[in-house]
Amino acid sequence: MLQIDLISIFPEYLAPLKLSLLGKAADKGLLQINIHDLRAQTTDVHHSVDDTPYGGGAGMVMSAEPWGSAIDQMTNDQDQVDLIILTPAGKKFDQKMAGEFAIKKHLIFACGRYEGIDARVGEYYGAKKNFTLHEVSIGDYVLGGGEVAAMVIIEATARLIAGVIGNPDSLKEESHSISGNNQELLVEYPNYTKPAMWRGLSVPEILLSGNHGQIAKWRKAQAERRTQQLKEE
Repeated sequence: MLQIDLISIFPEYLAPLKLSLLGKAADKGLLQINIHDLRAQTTDVHHSVDDTPYGGGAGMVMSAEPWGSAIDQMTNDQDQVDLIILTPAGKKFDQKMAGEFAIKKHLIFACGRYEGIDARVGEYYGAKKNFTLHEVSIGDYVLGGGEVAAMVIIEATARLIAGVIGNPDSLKEESHSISGNNQELLVEYPNYTKPAMWRGLSVPEILLSGNHGQIAKWRKAQAERRTQQLKEE
């Protein structure tokens, strides 16, 4: 079972993680998702989690101690933990990374806000023998916080766990999972369903032929064409 802990100042933002496939996976015991309020680790009357940055500059930086306290409470020195800090400066998340996360035992997501989390949090836990630090981004843009990014990563990761998807064969033909020439990852071919004609647009004849060999070739060619188009845009 994969244990996932998320730390946020807006725990209610993460409620969708209890729905759909993820909720069903949790009910089956394939996944455990725990959501923690960072402000519960504060001691002052205002439950402050940020302060002004050393060296000056705009914005506020999230203080290290609440994060350290929260992470310490959910781990021990025997746990093998992967700490994921969501940051626009991190490594770009992709399908390969999702597969790597899916075979882990314990993921902790640090959903920062403002100008980010005091860098010493990553430095401290990255140096611990039982921790692996991942600084991760989901794209070349800036969000209001790490919650949305965490949900993207968790959904992409959890569906790769055995038993989460009802038909595991469906994973083999998804975008970024099909191996083409030179083991290139391809986006998925176009899909159609009934009726065969809709608003003057018809389903490609090959898909109505019943010739599964030719259909497989067509689908592969379409996936390669789509992938090439994306590269050229």
